[in-house]
Amino acid sequence: MEPREGVSKQDIREQIWDYMESQNLADFPRPVHHRIPNFKGASRAAEHFPRLQAFKMARTIKVNPDAPQKNARFFVLDSKKTLLVPTPRLRTGLFNKIIPPPGATKDVLRRCATSEGVRNHSAPVGLDSRVLVDLVVVGSVAVSEKGWRIGKGEGYADLEYAMMVSMGAVGPGTPVVTIVHDCQVVNIPETLLEDHDLTVDYILTPTRVITTGCERPKPAGITWSKISWEMLGKIPILRSLRCREEQAGKDVTLRDEPRHLPATPSIVRKPRGLPPPELGSGQVEDAPSNTVYVGNLPRNARVSELKTALGVLGVAPLRLTWQGPQRRAFLHYRDAASAQRALLCLQGFHLGANALKVARARQQRASDLVGGHAEEPHPDHRPSIADP
Repeated sequence: MEPREGVSKQDIREQIWDYMESQNLADFPRPVHHRIPNFKGASRAAEHFPRLQAFKMARTIKVNPDAPQKNARFFVLDSKKTLLVPTPRLRTGLFNKIIPPPGATKDVLRRCATSEGVRNHSAPVGLDSRVLVDLVVVGSVAVSEKGWRIGKGEGYADLEYAMMVSMGAVGPGTPVVTIVHDCQVVNIPETLLEDHDLTVDYILTPTRVITTGCERPKPAGITWSKISWEMLGKIPILRSLRCREEQAGKDVTLRDEPRHLPATPSIVRKPRGLPPPELGSGQVEDAPSNTVYVGNLPRNARVSELKTALGVLGVAPLRLTWQGPQRRAFLHYRDAASAQRALLCLQGFHLGANALKVARARQQRASDLVGGHAEEPHPDHRPSIADP
């Protein structure tokens, strides 16, 4: 099955999905449209994975959470290697490290390789963890023998890889593997490829192992001009990376951001769809507080859960004042810039089912927070700007 002339990426996706449905080549979930297909024979294709030299040499392997890669995740755990799985839609971080219980049997390891493992046997990996990923496994809708890949169209695999580059977890030589049905290996016109598209080095199918020898460069980091405010608003860890790269002097102008405006220094534009930050009524613009108020914590929240979330986002404070009965906490940072970065990254963040309320604590109260006497800041309806 080969794509028609003059096709788009979406045309190729639809052609693959339609063919797999018509030929009954997929298992649950069906239909396969708008998914990474869980193709029949995925387990057999994954059996090639532990035979790859790249697998044998790897210690830490990132595998996408889709169903057809379940056996690949099992082989990583069964080989006593470190398994990292991206968090769904990157809502709460980038990775979860799967940690099987001591003495886990193969049956337990197989459960750990499913979504149950992420829920019950994992720990988040933060931006400051300095993790190094030796091998990456991604899902695909279509892939060519040259190593050119098309995903399901949401861009998460490309973004995950770019974020790993930005945090130093992968480099130009980190191999990338995809596991697909034979019918998903097609010719892809090079004209469809963009700089942010991830390529693959190995293709595993039920019948073949393809070494692509792909020389096209992989993404060298996040292409901020491809990121919208809407996406930034949905992915807190992406906001944290943006702050870091801006501080490093990189151009982090977003796709729908006027280029003549600075990204964060004196005016912080809130991502569309996010609630306006609550600002302390006593706040003064020339003396911003180093303390961030966090409210609307879940009633059963633990301080350890908040600390973990802050660590994943890379905005862990110097100190944290916990006021659980009042469902709030205060985060104390080294300086106003660190507090501002935390404020931006926490906008729209959920702890459990609760969307956290975040604001600068009032400057005049900052010294009282350690004693637990701080007052909750009152809303100030200024939705477009927050003090630097």
